[in-house]
Amino acid sequence: MNAFEYKNIVIAVDGSEASEKAFNKSLSIAKRNQARLIIAHVVDSRTFATVEAYDRTLAERAEEHAKELVDSFVENAKEAGVENIVRCVEYGSPKVKIAKNIATTFEADLIICGATGMNAVERFLIGSVSESITRYANCDVLVVR
Repeated sequence: MNAFEYKNIVIAVDGSEASEKAFNKSLSIAKRNQARLIIAHVVDSRTFATVEAYDRTLAERAEEHAKELVDSFVENAKEAGVENIVRCVEYGSPKVKIAKNIATTFEADLIICGATGMNAVERFLIGSVSESITRYANCDVLVVR
């Protein structure tokens, strides 16, 4: 195997413009390497844990939205000619889940993510998701700007 060949690529999508750009880049890399593309979205369960007491349907809507989001990326990947696609929807902290759980489960040798997925205040308070992925991942990480 070529040292620069990727077989299992995790693309983290969150519906942001940055993740859209990252996704587009992941398509060409997956095709060039004939790799398996794992389209991953993490529903940040902390965001609705507090609201859950007032609105039980919020978690269900978040799950529905996550599935629709991933499905639309799967369709785009198929149209682009990527053949080996896996959909992955997880719950928890995207910062931890992507690098530690999803990448490990799918034996990822590359994780691709967008440079930003949240607003400046959130980034200041909790640090960016891409930064955490870079810190915790055991494989290559491509942060798309």
